[in-house]
Amino acid sequence: MEDRILVLALRGRDAAVMEVLLAKQNYASVICADASMMSQELEKGAATAIITEESLTGVDRTALDIWVEQQPPWSDFPFILLATRRAGHRPRDAMRVLERLGNVIVLERPIHSETLGSAVRSAMRVRRRQYEARERLAALQLAEERLTHLNANLETRIAERTSELSRANNMLMEEVAERERAQTALVQAQKMEAVGQLTGGIAHDFNNLLTVVSGNLEMIERRTDDQKVLRHTRFAAEATDRAAKLTRQLLAFSRTQQLALAPLSLNALVEGMGDLLARTIGPRIRQERSLAPSQPWVMADVHQLELAVLNLAINARDAMSDGGILTIETDAGLPAPQGVKPGKYGVVRVRDNGIGIPQPLLSKVFDPFYTTKPLGKGTGLGLSQVFGIAKQSGGVAQIESVEHEGTSVSIWLPLAMRPVVDAGLAPPLFHSDRTRPPLDILVVDDDESVRRFVAEGLESFGYHIKQASSGTDAVALLDIAIPDIMIVDFAMPGMTGIELAELVRGLVPDLPIIMVTGYAEEGVSANTSLITHIIRKPFKIDTLVDAVEMATGNMVKQID
Repeated sequence: MEDRILVLALRGRDAAVMEVLLAKQNYASVICADASMMSQELEKGAATAIITEESLTGVDRTALDIWVEQQPPWSDFPFILLATRRAGHRPRDAMRVLERLGNVIVLERPIHSETLGSAVRSAMRVRRRQYEARERLAALQLAEERLTHLNANLETRIAERTSELSRANNMLMEEVAERERAQTALVQAQKMEAVGQLTGGIAHDFNNLLTVVSGNLEMIERRTDDQKVLRHTRFAAEATDRAAKLTRQLLAFSRTQQLALAPLSLNALVEGMGDLLARTIGPRIRQERSLAPSQPWVMADVHQLELAVLNLAINARDAMSDGGILTIETDAGLPAPQGVKPGKYGVVRVRDNGIGIPQPLLSKVFDPFYTTKPLGKGTGLGLSQVFGIAKQSGGVAQIESVEHEGTSVSIWLPLAMRPVVDAGLAPPLFHSDRTRPPLDILVVDDDESVRRFVAEGLESFGYHIKQASSGTDAVALLDIAIPDIMIVDFAMPGMTGIELAELVRGLVPDLPIIMVTGYAEEGVSANTSLITHIIRKPFKIDTLVDAVEMATGNMVKQID
């Protein structure tokens, strides 16, 4: 737009002739009908304007004069006036027109086309220099504005920079502190990992010993009618049950035990833990319950869920050092919370009215080794264990807390169908006076005491037993004769139980295999296609017999 040439020639064909002439020289031109239209086009932009003198004589030039007077400082628009040849001086009105236009190149007619072209080029060079001056002036004005702004805000910028430096220094100090905390947590994690591995190994060996002790106590109880002996046997059996519970807690700590999910009544769980919780939290804290009337049943591992609730109760006790109220609630049929599969969920909730947890820390409390307790008062594993148990069960753990008002931790678990018979209360399915088919069973265990107990216990039920102390010995026996079922220990030196199961499956694909284990590592649950049943040590001989007959499809009814 700024390179256009405006033409105002109202006589005859002057305008059309000049338009053709300019087009031949590659100039864009606009024909104006009057002075008012020219002022409008000048507002849009132009490089120069060619005007015939008579087009401005006796017409209203107000708009054009106003535009010329109101040009910006950088502009002195060049006009080319085609004047009529006259003898002597120009009239006063003609001189006034020239004065009004300002920057005017006057060409007297008739003129040659080259003369007009030269005048146009000269005018356009002048206009382009004005454009350059405009750009430089704009740049100077912008620089001046920036300088003015910088000067005006120098103190503010200094204060902001000082504040930025202060924030950077604070961030650096926080990073140093965080690195120190991370280093401390790493050392703690390494220590706990070593302790966990040691604990898992001890629990595994302890489970083997408990299997032998509890199994032989069971055999004594079966073979004597002496009431005094039976009483002492039951006392010892109760002690082995408590020891078995201790090993489960050790295995949960070392995280080498997989969850045994089964339908579980949340209300029954809470009611059954009443005495344990009372002893744990002490007399200064009052225990209250709010149980759902609909009796929620969920899929969970009863021992691990007990451990989770106990951990939460201990945390609540520590948060109420001056006493308070511990409330345990259950809910049923709630919609799925965020982060879990859709469906209906049951909830067990532990609530206290203790000191609470600051809101910024709530996002960290489930992290392993993170604790809000004073140094030496907590390991930071309790809530992470609760969260892991909930996640492994197909649910989630959530926490809500308000400082100085209390904390509530909820464990969400998928609802389950209520079983027809509560397995925990059902009487044993089998006794020694049962009639059963004579099955051939191969027992493989590197622990001689456990192997002997299993063999003698099964022989008392009429089974034919062969024993092997290793996977290699078991393979050799399989080459001689194929048994009806194989019972194999998970952790054995040389060839593990899983490796033996894989080998046997290649030889005898349909052979039922029962795995017994002192601690269920990931290898057991990850290879359930190889295993017919998994039994955790310590176990009773009735439990093993049940598994044998379920695996072989020979469930025999109890004989009254």
